Amino acid sequence: MQDTQSFVTLYEQQYPRIVAYARRRLGALADAEDCAEEVFRLAWEQPTTPSVGWLFVTARNITYALHRADLRVADLAARLAAESATTVPDEDQGVLAALDQLPEGERELLMAFYWDDLGGTACAALLGCSVGAVWVRLTRARKHLKAVLLASGARPARVGVLPQPQGDLA
Repeated sequence: MQDTQSFVTLYEQQYPRIVAYARRRLGALADAEDCAEEVFRLAWEQPTTPSVGWLFVTARNITYALHRADLRVADLAARLAAESATTVPDEDQGVLAALDQLPEGERELLMAFYWDDLGGTACAALLGCSVGAVWVRLTRARKHLKAVLLASGARPARVGVLPQPQGDLA
C-alpha cells in the first residue's frame, strides 16, 4: 500500500515538471494538464509510490497515445468527408441541414425510421414509448421538418421527399 504523504510530496514536486514535459509535446496547456492528471491518477493506483522516471515514462506513453488518437481522428474525418462528398447528393444536403435544426428526439426518430429502416415497434423500443406514440411523434417530426425545409428555401418538390421505409410498419 502506498504511503499517502510520500505520494503527496511526489505530486507537489513533480506535477509542474510533468506538465512542462507534456506541454512541450502536446502544445496546449489544457492538454498537458490533462496528461499530468492522468499520470498521477495512474501513479496513485500503483501499489507503491512510483519513481520520477516512472512518471516521465508514463507521461511519454500518454502523449504518444494522444498523438495516435489525433491521427486516427484526422484520418476518420478525412475518410468521412470524402465518403459524404461522394455518397450524399447535393439535394440531400438541405435535408441533412434541416435535420440538424430539429430537436434531438425528432431527429433521432426520423433518422431511425427512414435511414436506419426501423419499423414502429423498433422505434418504440429505441425511444422508450408505445408504438402509437411513435406514429404521433413521427407525424409531428415530419411536419416540423417540412416547416424547416420550407423556411430554408427548399424547393417544394423536395420537401415531401424522404427515403421510403423498407421495414415493417407495425
